[in-house]
Amino acid sequence: MRGPQRPGPATRGDLPPELTAFVGRSAELAGLAEAMGTARLVTVTGVGGVGKSRLAVRAAARSAPGDAVWWVELSPVRDPQSVHYALAEALGLTDHTTRTPVEALCRHLAGRRALLVLDGFEHQVEAVALLVSRLLRELPGLRVLAAGRRPLGLAGERLFPLAPLSGDEAVELFVDRARRHGPEPADGPAVRELCERLEGLPLAVELAAGRLRALSPAQLLQRLDDDRFRLLTGGDRDALPRHRALRTAIGWSHELCTPAERLLWARLSVFARTFDLEAAEYVCSGDGLAAEDVLDVLSELLAQSVLTREEGPAGPRYRMLDTVREYGCDWLEATGDAPRLRRRHRDWYLGLATWCELDWFSPRQREVAARVEAELPNLRVALEFCLTEPDEAHLGQYLAGSLWFCWAGCGRLSEGRRWLERSLELDSGYERSRLKALWVLGYVAVLQGDTVPALAALRECREQAEQVADGAAVAYAEHRTGCLALVTDDIARAETLLRSALERYREIGELNSNVLMGQVELAMARAFQGDLPDAVRLCEDVRRVCEDHGERWARSYALYVLAYAAWRDGDPVAARELLQDCLEDAHTFRDLLGSVLCIELLALVTAGQGDPAEAAVLQGAAARLWPSVGLPLFGSAYYNAPHELCETAARQALGDGRYEECVREGARLDRDAVVARALGHGGVRPLPALPAPRGPVPSEGDAGRREPAASPTRKGGETAG
Repeated sequence: MRGPQRPGPATRGDLPPELTAFVGRSAELAGLAEAMGTARLVTVTGVGGVGKSRLAVRAAARSAPGDAVWWVELSPVRDPQSVHYALAEALGLTDHTTRTPVEALCRHLAGRRALLVLDGFEHQVEAVALLVSRLLRELPGLRVLAAGRRPLGLAGERLFPLAPLSGDEAVELFVDRARRHGPEPADGPAVRELCERLEGLPLAVELAAGRLRALSPAQLLQRLDDDRFRLLTGGDRDALPRHRALRTAIGWSHELCTPAERLLWARLSVFARTFDLEAAEYVCSGDGLAAEDVLDVLSELLAQSVLTREEGPAGPRYRMLDTVREYGCDWLEATGDAPRLRRRHRDWYLGLATWCELDWFSPRQREVAARVEAELPNLRVALEFCLTEPDEAHLGQYLAGSLWFCWAGCGRLSEGRRWLERSLELDSGYERSRLKALWVLGYVAVLQGDTVPALAALRECREQAEQVADGAAVAYAEHRTGCLALVTDDIARAETLLRSALERYREIGELNSNVLMGQVELAMARAFQGDLPDAVRLCEDVRRVCEDHGERWARSYALYVLAYAAWRDGDPVAARELLQDCLEDAHTFRDLLGSVLCIELLALVTAGQGDPAEAAVLQGAAARLWPSVGLPLFGSAYYNAPHELCETAARQALGDGRYEECVREGARLDRDAVVARALGHGGVRPLPALPAPRGPVPSEGDAGRREPAASPTRKGGETAG
C-alpha cells in the first residue's frame, strides 16, 4: 500500500478567499495575533454572525510566514467519526495503510510547523476536542486556531471572545456592503441608528445592506420591529447556508442546545439588556427547570456564546444580543408561558426596588445606586408591565414611587416624572400606593422648578392623606410643600412647613435620607434668613447621623451648606475641601442638581481665591448643565446670589470679553470633564474671600432638589414613606 503523501511547501492557498473588504477589527486582530503567539490552541468564540470565521481567516493569513496553513470547515460534518476524515480531506491526505485516521494525520504532519484553522465545530465539540488534544500532544510544531460558538474545553486553550463591531465599524461595514447594491446611502443618521439597533452584529448589518436594493435605511428601520428575522434574509448564494439568513444563523445555535438550554434561553428573553444570576434563578426556575440547575444550564449557554458575561460596578452580569433574545422570545411565546414569566420578572424587580429603597439609607448606598443603574432597563419593563396589565396599576404606582431615590438622587428627574404621571393617570383602587406616587411626583416637579404641577400634586396628596389618616403621606406632602416654598423664596413659610414635617417624622419614627434632607433644607431656610450658626448646627447634626449610618447622598447636601458657611466665615480653603467632598459624592450618584449647585458655589470660592478665569470656566460649565436639571437656580434670588457675586467679581477682574471667553470654554466641557477639573483644581493662591453679602443670603442649592428631611438626632426606622 502507498504511504501518506508528504505535505508540500508551506501554503496558505487553502484559506477561503476574501471576496469582500475586511472592515475594522484592527484591535481584535492585534489581540488575536498576541494570543496565537503565546498559546498553541486559541479559540475565537462568539454568537452566530459575529464574524468569527472572517477574523480567523484574516489572522491565519497573517500568521508566521514559514507555517503551512490549512482551513478545515466542520459545519457539514454530521457524524462524529467523520471529523478525522474531514480533517484529512482538508489537508489533502490520502492514506491506504491500516493506520487509524489519527495516526495517519500525525504522520502526515510530523516534523512540520503548521497551523490548523477549525471552523464551525460546535456541533461536534467532543469529537473535535479529542482529536485536537491528541494532535497537539504528538505534534510539537502544530498550532490550532478554532472558531466556534463554544470553547473546546482543553487544557492550555486560550479563549478569545469576539464582540460585535463598534458603532463606527458597523456603519463602515454597512456602507461598504451597500455599495455593492447601488449608490452609497445618503441618510447617515438612519444608517447609524440601524447599525445600533442591529447591535453591530456583522451578519445582521450585511443582510440589512443587502435589502437596500428595495428599501431605504429609514424603511429598514421601520420594518425592523415587525420581524427582523424575516427582513434580514437573502445573503450571498456562496455563503455558508447558516449565514444566508439571520434566523438560520441563530437557529444553528438553538439546534445545538439541549432541551433545558433551550428552555432557559426562551425564559431569559424576558430580561432587558443585562441581568444577574439571582434574577435568573428566581424568574426562570420552576416548571421543568429547578432553581439549583439554572447556574449549570446558564453556564452552558455562556459556553455556547448565547450569553456573554460582563463585569460592572454592580458585579457580574449576563447579556443577550437583541437578535438572540428575539429568537428566544418567539420560542417563549410558542410555549404559552410568556405571561407567567413576565409576571415573575415584574415581581422580582418590584422586590428589588423595595429592597433598594430601604437600603438607600445605609452604607450600601453607592452599591444601591450602581445596582439600580444596571437594572434600569429591567425596571422599565416591570413598570410598563404594571401600567398595561389589567388590575396592576397599584403596583405601577408603588414601583414608580419606591424609585424616588433613583429619580431624585441619581439624576433621572425627567424619566421619573414620566412614569409617575403615567401611573397616576390610572385608577388603582389602592390609596397608599397612589399617595406615595403623588408626593414623589410633587417632589420631582419641585426639583425641576415646575411650581404649578408640584403644588397640585402635593395638595392632592395631603388632602387625601388626611382623609384616610395616612400620617406618613401627610408628613411627606408637608415636607415637599416646604421644599417648594424654599425654592420659591417664601422662606418663612418654608421654615414653618419643614419644622412641622420634621416633627411629624419624629412622631411616626421615620428616619431615612428623606428625613435628613428635610433637616438640610431647614438649615438652608435658616441660612437664607441670616442665621448661619443654626444652619451649621443643623447640618453638623445631619453629617453625624449620615456618618453613623453610612449615608452619603444627604450628607453631600449637608456639606454644601457647611461649605457655604465656611466661605461666609472667610475660610475658602475649608469651603473648597467641603465642596470637593460634596461634588465627588454627587457625581458618583449621577445627582445632576447636586453637582451643578456645588460647581456654582465652587466657582465663587475659586474667584475669592484669586482665579477669576477658572471661576468663569466653572460658571460656563454649570450653565451647560442647568438645562438638563430644570429652571436654573429655581429662579430664586437666594439661590442665585452666589452666582451673581461670582459673575460680578470675575467680570471686574477679567473684563467682559475675557470673562465671556472663559464662560464659553466651560460650556464646552461635558459633566465628567468639569467634575474632574473641579476636583483636581487646587493650585490657586489663597486670597481673602470676597466680601459676603449682607442680610439673608442663599445657602445651598440642594434644598430644592433633595429629599425631605426631619431631625436626624433621633434614631428610628428607615421606611421611605
